Amino acid sequence: MSTATAVAVDRVEQTRPAQERLFSLDLFRGATIAAMIVVNNQSSDDAYWPLQHARWNGWTPTDLVFPFFLFIVGVSLVFSFHSRLNRGESRRTLVLHTFRRSAVLFAIGLGLNGLAALEFGGWRIPGVLQRIAVVYCAAALLTLFASIRGRAAWIVGLLLGYWVLMRYVPVPGYGVPGRDIPLLHQDANLAAYLDRKFMLGHLWEPTRDPEGILSTLPAIATALCGVLTGEWLRSQRTAQKKLAGMFACGAAGVIAGELWGVWFPINKNLWTSSYVLFTAGCALICLAACYWSSDIKLYRGAWSKPFLIFGMNSIAAYVIAELIGGWLSWKGYTFLHSLAWMDSAGLASLLHSLVVLGLCFVPVWWLYRTHIFLKV
Repeated sequence: MSTATAVAVDRVEQTRPAQERLFSLDLFRGATIAAMIVVNNQSSDDAYWPLQHARWNGWTPTDLVFPFFLFIVGVSLVFSFHSRLNRGESRRTLVLHTFRRSAVLFAIGLGLNGLAALEFGGWRIPGVLQRIAVVYCAAALLTLFASIRGRAAWIVGLLLGYWVLMRYVPVPGYGVPGRDIPLLHQDANLAAYLDRKFMLGHLWEPTRDPEGILSTLPAIATALCGVLTGEWLRSQRTAQKKLAGMFACGAAGVIAGELWGVWFPINKNLWTSSYVLFTAGCALICLAACYWSSDIKLYRGAWSKPFLIFGMNSIAAYVIAELIGGWLSWKGYTFLHSLAWMDSAGLASLLHSLVVLGLCFVPVWWLYRTHIFLKV
């Protein structure tokens, strides 16, 4: 999930965020963005295990970061749309806003990739912001026009449908997964085949892309899990019931993901259905912990302020971090010239990523202090 960038924003709010904002959601978003910056800026293959992606099947803490952000996108949609509808905005206005925002996010993602490639022939088309854009658009439309039961049905349909496609549809030139070829073979799977078919030469890897075409479908289900969570948090239930429900559903998601993973392995690169359930369960548990500590117990203070600052300007923080960590070559300079003397490559990589995080925090802190909150 690393690139380089410039940011386009369509609006700058010069006022403080609304008081009805859910503190725990901003806290969780900020922690997720900070984690994303750290894991994106590991400068060595010898980085510590928790800061590396799983090679293929399985997971590490790093593999939780991106689905956490998509989950948060879903939760935020509910609060944002209810607030705007209550202010008298029409659904047509929100649909147009959704399309425009998605297009801008997708364009920023392409720009990031273009700055990294510096030539069209190797210009990667998929990417983190591109996936966020597509997932946001689909989840927003379903939030506006589908009932809660309808959204739940979409989650089930997307997860089961993706499993059927990846398990039973023959891969041209290879055969049927699980019979002629190993299930979830790194190159001989339907998702990788479609990526090569439609975007050959414009992928993260030569034969596949972790943010490819087909795997975007279950990623939409990740955001819809967040949408259902947002509806739960907006309900009239007591805070204790909301907390208990999130913990219970989170534990159920983790267990269900692990069980399904026996037959359809947890795999971040392919965003498998088991991966969706497992990471959504983890996200629910983490959000519940934030909700208990900051919205119920009101444990707020200096420890939470940096995460809050990142959370209120999350897209700007991501873009600034990509500029620092990628295009300006801070990776190479910091690691090779400042940290190469260290005996531990893992520690050097960690310190490098923390330097990028600290440098990113300075402009984001300034935006927060001046009450500027950039929104795409």
